[in-house]
Amino acid sequence: MRDDSPEPLLGLADKRVLIVDDEEALREVLGLSVADLGYVVRTAADGREALDGFADFQPDIVLTDIKMPVMDGIELLRRIKDRAPDVEVVMISGHGDMELAIRSLQYEALDFLTKPVRDELLVNALKRAGEKIDMRRQLREHTQNLERIVKEKSARLVELERQLAVGQAVEGLSTAMKDLAASCDDGPGYFNALPCFLAIHNRYLEIVTVNQLSKDRLGDLTGKNSWEAYAGRSGSGNACPVWKTIETGKPQRGRESLRGADGREIPVIVHTAPILSKDGAVELVLELSVDISEVKRLQEELRAAREKFQRLFDAVPATIAVVDRDFCLIEANRRFRQDFGPERAHQCFALFAHGDSPCQRCPVARTFEDGASHEDETVVTTREGRQRNVLIQTAPIHDEAGAIEQVMEIATDITQIRQLQDHLASLGLMLGSMSHGVKGLLTSLDGGVFKVDLGLSRGDEAKLREGWAIVRDKISRIRKMVLDILYYAKSRETHREPVDAAVFARDLAEAVEPKAAARRVGFALTVADDAGLADLDEAAMHSALVNFLENAVDACAEADQQAGPAPGGRTVRLAVGQADGRLVFEVADDGIGMDRDTREKMFTLFFSSKGSRGTGLGLFISNQIVRQHGGDIEVDSAPGAGTRIRVRLPRGHDAAREAS
Repeated sequence: MRDDSPEPLLGLADKRVLIVDDEEALREVLGLSVADLGYVVRTAADGREALDGFADFQPDIVLTDIKMPVMDGIELLRRIKDRAPDVEVVMISGHGDMELAIRSLQYEALDFLTKPVRDELLVNALKRAGEKIDMRRQLREHTQNLERIVKEKSARLVELERQLAVGQAVEGLSTAMKDLAASCDDGPGYFNALPCFLAIHNRYLEIVTVNQLSKDRLGDLTGKNSWEAYAGRSGSGNACPVWKTIETGKPQRGRESLRGADGREIPVIVHTAPILSKDGAVELVLELSVDISEVKRLQEELRAAREKFQRLFDAVPATIAVVDRDFCLIEANRRFRQDFGPERAHQCFALFAHGDSPCQRCPVARTFEDGASHEDETVVTTREGRQRNVLIQTAPIHDEAGAIEQVMEIATDITQIRQLQDHLASLGLMLGSMSHGVKGLLTSLDGGVFKVDLGLSRGDEAKLREGWAIVRDKISRIRKMVLDILYYAKSRETHREPVDAAVFARDLAEAVEPKAAARRVGFALTVADDAGLADLDEAAMHSALVNFLENAVDACAEADQQAGPAPGGRTVRLAVGQADGRLVFEVADDGIGMDRDTREKMFTLFFSSKGSRGTGLGLFISNQIVRQHGGDIEVDSAPGAGTRIRVRLPRGHDAAREAS
């Protein structure tokens, strides 16, 4: 790995960029361009060389080609994310390729650029990476500040509790107090040095002596009645602590008010202990009173600090939760309670993802394991069923022994940012890769045309049918691909006209039934007599419903595959009717079904439960088409129990008028 680092510009000196490409000329050009922007630059000729020097250079951003010898860019991306998830990676390719783009985004690449790399696209990609890195740093600093405030206030509260606990030790000091009382005649000694009100009373409820603090604050009460020191008590038998100790022979503890020399009342905690004679009778009573005015002031200050902290906690425009080692919710701010509910003791993965076990790559679990802060980007579901892209960051909370007791989890809503980035990035990817996808389909189409020509020339009807089936299939796939790209690329106005629902349903069946039969899945169509007409963009709605039907066929086929060597017997059902004046299409299957997390994310861009076999575009676009028609979609599914999807569409004014 060669270091091409120029002097960095002010403000970008802490941003390190690693450029990986097997073309030396391109490395040099990109290196000069990025260095001119003020970044520290290093280059590598392949993925292996990049990883060998990764720990030494510690880059913030990696620009990597996809097609390289030794180790390609996809594998390099995967290893970088495993080793350093915070590093942002921008993929570069010589040609747009849909599959490579989707794999890059699934491995959390930030962006995808095609060669030759345009300067403005490179600048924008680096700018987005820098903004994301800076946002992580700000969140980390914010988390550390919150943790410091919690520690400071907790330490203050512990100190106050320790101060109050000191008085409880008095009850076990009766024997030592005899020596203390005896020392009163010998001078100040320990008696006057103690920072509390001390007095010794005799069995006749008379004050024998007091310490210097009592004289200064309460006046010299020596020789007066025991109850005269208290505010609101008069006469013997008034149940003052000293009288109770003489009557019961037992120590007393409680809150009282002493009367100060200036007439003001002083709140105190009083402890009394009997000093016994040799025959076991109460001879003297030691009275110790602690002024709690300062404690009250500190408690009030602590209460105000807690309220201020709670207001700060609730004012943060992100969801904050504190969870224990069982992933149970201990505390949450207002934003979290609004989005996910106030339920304490519930596990975070049940509230975030409605799952039964911790999420994969859970940053909370990783923080409990290594004690470091972690972050992850994921999709969560609010209690109202809305999906949000969030950036989650965690920080450990330690107990007094230094062990990790809890973890603070901060989730920042980045849905709008992610939607904009995904739309801009994927729009360019799809348009760039459209020719590549169509080229493959046209090649297959040429094969079908060749078989048609061969069947015509030879009069071979079987060959003619075989070729025509290929032609129809490839034309259908090209049509679907183009429609998907058009609907995603821009907001397209629907061109609606009255459509006979029964005829439309039979067209759907003709499109899907052969594919179902090829996979040994049954197909059943039911059309109600009152299906009637509806204003539809027929081509768009046909594409949307075919997506649902083909997914149902795939679900049944996968269930058959899991069942064993003798598949068959599963059926996809399409029912068309009306309810509450709306046209209803119901697609039902007895396939593998979906869990709650999959149901809630099924219409999310690029989400696919099919792995590399799915692009994550079909259901996203189907949902868009239904929404554009003013309709809605209801999904009912469970693992092993199949799936039922109901698409409800308004009939429209023209269709309602013709139907009447």
